[in-house]
Amino acid sequence: MIAMPAAIVLINTEIGTESEVMNTLINIDGVKEVYEVYGMYDLIAKVEADSHELLREMVINKIRRIPQVRGTTTMIVIHHLKK
Repeated sequence: MIAMPAAIVLINTEIGTESEVMNTLINIDGVKEVYEVYGMYDLIAKVEADSHELLREMVINKIRRIPQVRGTTTMIVIHHLKK
């Protein structure tokens, strides 16, 4: 079985809007998991799509357009292991 294209998206939000952005993210098709974290980023989202182009469109046209999102860093998954 070939895995779907996936990415980890590191997200910075406006101060105090983390929960609101989490709720918006989890309702986007293709967003599989969302974590609120401490450190350089506020949220981490795992996303999947049928193609790399659709993955790109999701990040650019859906995640980055959430008004409270200040910036993102996207890491394309090239290999993963599951326990």
